[in-house]
Amino acid sequence: MEGMRVASPVDARKVEGLSMNGGVDGKSGAENPIPPPTNPLVTALLTDMYQITMAYAYWKAGKQNDLAVFDLLHRKNPFGGEYTVFAGLEECIRFAANFRFTDSDVAYLRTILPSRCEEAFFDYLKGVDCSEVVINAIPEGSVCFPRVPLIRVQGPLLGPDGGISGSKYCYLGGFNATSNIDAGQRFGIPVRGTHSHAFVSSFMTASSCPPVFREKGEKLFLISTAFPSLSAENLLPGMDGAAKLMKRERSFDEITKRSLEYNNNSSDVCKDFVLLTMQYLNRMKEVQSLQKWFAETNHSELAAFISYALAFPTAFQALVDTYDVLKSGIPNFCAVALALHELGYKSVGIRLDSGDLSYFSVQTRKFFKVIEKEFGVEGFGNMIITASNDINEDTLDALNKQGHEIDAFGIGTHLITCYQQPALGCVYKLVEINGQPRIKLSEDVAKAGERILCRHPFSESKRAYVIPQRVESLYKCYWSGTSGQPREPLPPLEELRRHCQEELAAQRTDHMRGLNPTPYKVSVSGQLYDFIHFLWLSEAPVGELH
Repeated sequence: MEGMRVASPVDARKVEGLSMNGGVDGKSGAENPIPPPTNPLVTALLTDMYQITMAYAYWKAGKQNDLAVFDLLHRKNPFGGEYTVFAGLEECIRFAANFRFTDSDVAYLRTILPSRCEEAFFDYLKGVDCSEVVINAIPEGSVCFPRVPLIRVQGPLLGPDGGISGSKYCYLGGFNATSNIDAGQRFGIPVRGTHSHAFVSSFMTASSCPPVFREKGEKLFLISTAFPSLSAENLLPGMDGAAKLMKRERSFDEITKRSLEYNNNSSDVCKDFVLLTMQYLNRMKEVQSLQKWFAETNHSELAAFISYALAFPTAFQALVDTYDVLKSGIPNFCAVALALHELGYKSVGIRLDSGDLSYFSVQTRKFFKVIEKEFGVEGFGNMIITASNDINEDTLDALNKQGHEIDAFGIGTHLITCYQQPALGCVYKLVEINGQPRIKLSEDVAKAGERILCRHPFSESKRAYVIPQRVESLYKCYWSGTSGQPREPLPPLEELRRHCQEELAAQRTDHMRGLNPTPYKVSVSGQLYDFIHFLWLSEAPVGELH
């Protein structure tokens, strides 16, 4: 039961994201002004380049007003332990309360974004603030656990200034660029960036829409999805493969502006870049030497790539591991890159952010070379392959020993911080877009004394019934913008310290010990378990054996 804490004889804590209005003081941001961040370096530009490029792509696609919900969470406890103490919420609220782009910020962004970016986008940035943002969070000082969201936010939420000094001295030491925009402005460092997984997952296929469940006894049955079957009889006769696919896929309906001018100093315009990309994808499927890699790709990912390419045709670089690198990400990228090439544009390359980087880079290079040979696109086989994902010295050494085809590395956490464990390694995940969950957000709250089924999120056989003695709301609203929701006050330091001590005192000693602590079990409800696995299966492309 996400968004609540369940205390029982076994102290199970269930997490499924119940959005809580919280609020005890009933004060809005206007009635109770919040001071700016303690560190003056924390500004609107203290973000990665891909956040700005994604913002432009969203704006270009008309998605800038889509209602999105993000969760900030960590995947592992620090120092090999079994718990984490949550701190730093006040600085996040201060940042949101004072967020805006200054005229000088916007002027600098003009210099680092492609010259093709429309002037109206920069006018739009001048009006961006957090007045429509709502932030719910665990109270600061609480004991928390991996994969339990720490903060839920609609809108931007950015980090402290470690990237500023780190970017400066890494550039001095030989690095080529930084993703930190503020460091780029302050020190003149080249700024680079692509997009994140959130940009890809913000585009939805019909098959990834929420399922309808019906209870029967203690079991849940999947009845239907929110959209009709995409069977062959739904297709119009006489349409080619690309047009048929576009007809049945909801993802491509999200791309409202589909035209793209040729990059050949002429007035020629491709009226439907989406259709052109689909035609190339179908042609790729007919290449025998490519059939061992893929059959069908994830179409929401393809829609995201197309939308990004329409926004940045001269600087198209895609993150290809949101769903499946070789079965979906690479083929989708190549289809878009081939379509851009026909219009006179040259794509930059791809980024790998997970998995076996050595293997994926080698296979990607082979894929690129087949495309170059089969489609006659000179230089396609030498497209840039960038790798990221918590890379450190050991990773680089191992990759060099294994052999790889990586041209550039994006290195962050292990470079800026000490090797042992100075950074928690949080992730910022999109969980809802326009009311459609990308992961389960809420459900009914259990009651004390009520028997509930707790399940391990990923292991089917691990489950238990629990009768909680106490049920606590996990999240409270700390920033509500102009929504009118009451918000919690930001407690003084002594109160936070006292809360933290109470949280730690409530934990079992075997969870707290430094040597081989007992793992703390975080479970989910049966309904959330079914939903998570439905969502995974609906997004993962199905392989085909030959």
